[in-house]
Amino acid sequence: MVSFAIVPGGLALAQTTTEAGTFNTSAPGLPGSLKTTPLLDAWIRIAPDGQVSVCTGKVELGTGVRTALLQIAAEALDLNPDVIQLITADTASTPNEGYTAGSHTLADSGTAILHAAAQVRMLLVASAASQLGVDAPLLATRDGAILAPDGRRVSYGEAVRHANLHQDAQPDVPTKPPTRYAVIGRTLPRVDIPAKVTGGASYVQDLRLAGMVHARVVRPPAYGASLISVDSTRVEALPGVMKVVRNGNYLAVVADDEWRAIVAMRELALAARWQAGAPLPDPQTVHDFLMSLPSQDIVVAEQGVAPAAIAPAATLKARYSRPYLTHGSIGPSCALAQIDNGVLTIWTHTQGVYPLREGLAQMLAMPREKVRCIHVEGSGCYGHNGADDVAADAALIARALPGRPVRVQLMREQEHKWEPFGPAMIVQASASLDSGGSIVDWRYELWSNTHNNRIANAGRLLPAQLLSPPFTPAPPKPIPMPEGGGDRNSIPLYRLPGLHVRYHFLPDMPIRVSAMRSLGAHMNVFAIESFIDELAGAAQADPVAFRLKHLADSRAQDVIHAVVERFGWQPRIARAAPSSLRPHGAGFAFAQYKNLMAYVALAMEVTVDRDTGEVRIERVVAAVDCGQIVNPDGVRNQIEGGILQATSWTLYEQTQFDRQHITSFDWSTYPIMRFSSVPGQVDVVLIDRPGRPFLGVGEAAQGPAAAALANAIHDATGVRIRDLPLVGATQIDALKA
Repeated sequence: MVSFAIVPGGLALAQTTTEAGTFNTSAPGLPGSLKTTPLLDAWIRIAPDGQVSVCTGKVELGTGVRTALLQIAAEALDLNPDVIQLITADTASTPNEGYTAGSHTLADSGTAILHAAAQVRMLLVASAASQLGVDAPLLATRDGAILAPDGRRVSYGEAVRHANLHQDAQPDVPTKPPTRYAVIGRTLPRVDIPAKVTGGASYVQDLRLAGMVHARVVRPPAYGASLISVDSTRVEALPGVMKVVRNGNYLAVVADDEWRAIVAMRELALAARWQAGAPLPDPQTVHDFLMSLPSQDIVVAEQGVAPAAIAPAATLKARYSRPYLTHGSIGPSCALAQIDNGVLTIWTHTQGVYPLREGLAQMLAMPREKVRCIHVEGSGCYGHNGADDVAADAALIARALPGRPVRVQLMREQEHKWEPFGPAMIVQASASLDSGGSIVDWRYELWSNTHNNRIANAGRLLPAQLLSPPFTPAPPKPIPMPEGGGDRNSIPLYRLPGLHVRYHFLPDMPIRVSAMRSLGAHMNVFAIESFIDELAGAAQADPVAFRLKHLADSRAQDVIHAVVERFGWQPRIARAAPSSLRPHGAGFAFAQYKNLMAYVALAMEVTVDRDTGEVRIERVVAAVDCGQIVNPDGVRNQIEGGILQATSWTLYEQTQFDRQHITSFDWSTYPIMRFSSVPGQVDVVLIDRPGRPFLGVGEAAQGPAAAALANAIHDATGVRIRDLPLVGATQIDALKA
């Protein structure tokens, strides 16, 4: 076992903050995550036998990044991806890259691996040149060996014996030119798929350890409820029950078998007596309630002329809203934990092993070096779901049974009722047009709780809040722009002479919330691109032509033109509601994720049944520019998946609650898109930019898909729906009218 310092000592460290975390930046001149972890052997390790290991602090969430990162490393090292061992997110062996979030994996980790691997290759070649007595430029690399013109070869394992990889990466070291790429840019089969489609062990839910026991937790019936009493005598006498764990309001049971643990959990829940907590807000007026809360007002953008200097031909105003959203992971969250010789090991599908380690160490009053978090993929994630909470459950229960591996899996209703939800949001927009149909003033305000309650301290872990004494959550903070949280993508990419954007950040949370895939971009792009369509209608302009008129970014124009061509977009002006009982409509939307990552334009055709209000998505065409494409099919996967997820949110999803409880606790009370509602056709056009930076693509389609859907429904029916979900109980009546 080789140990080394990840960050060199004696350096002045600057801080940088993104959704992926706040980091000490020891080498700001380096690309990607080399800024925070510059040592080459933190990323690339070569054993004397030639085995190549590549390390990343990012994790696989079902997006195919394992395959893409292997391709990047293989390209830089002139290896077959199949021979590389990829180590992901383990606090004992990988760099700290914070969270896998915000579409940062390729931009940060992929870039770091590309440059680190290129420099490792140079060091290996220099070592071989010395051994062979040949000038380094005359040597070639292939299949794990350095080759001389006369046929002599030195393996990577032999070369590394005389090469020092324990040194910092250097800036501006050239990498392989894209014209020589043999692996990057090719569609390779995803390495995570075979086990998933053959029933193999793929997820932490599948993990089984020798001597493992099973635990289930009993959550309070509602927010703020306190445990008055529990008689566990009957539960402790049940077959297989090993222990009942109680601490304050925290309650769990351990058994030798999973089903016995479930039976015991149900009996324990019946035996518990609770005192109710404070009421929840009225769900019928929750958006007005949120707008009434104290806010931290943030000026996101302020430029251009004052209103008095404008003589507009028309001014439009609109209000949009989004409900709370549930992550709805298909597999309820799960973790395994074991305390052995004073060391806690957690197998978890957290998106951030290092932040979780900090939270668990604080909760258990253990030194952080005595806590190891190992990522194992979970069956469902895309945001801050129950993964961190259940890891805390496993840690607490494992402490009560030292030496035994403890497996904890949440029940469906526990996941649905207690996870941190995607925040509800409200937007108020107004804009003015001049006599030529150009936007001359844009005013945009949004209200939202935090979109980041990830683990900043033990108090952000739900089980820690239930202990006696309870841990207090760290106060929520907004994520600075340009990443942004609730204000992500609140600044349109369009040319706007007057631009005024305000974020009313709401620290008080009546309902527990945190990160949901794309954060505020889903809502902001939905609102902005819906409003752009409304303005195009007021200007009597085709929605696509209206967008192009206000766009100067050539890459934005390219994705729009690509969709227009592939979709066969026909210029359209706002029209009266069709008389057909099954009218067709087409909608368009565009955004660059965060205004600094992937560009996506999207057109959607829908049919609306005016008798039932059912919306059928007939076809979707999207175009994406994410810079250098690593795996074309992987990019298509992400755009297609983003479209499906966003249409499910936008059409159907809404977390339900009453004055006491979260009431959407299963798939009947929280409906998601079914196979019968999947679009008839999804076509993704890829625009590759060889040699350009990797731009995150995993969250780029959510906003445009939502807006294009709303715009298509309006085109079909003449009904403009501004409150999500589009076919919610109230909205569907408008479609049936």
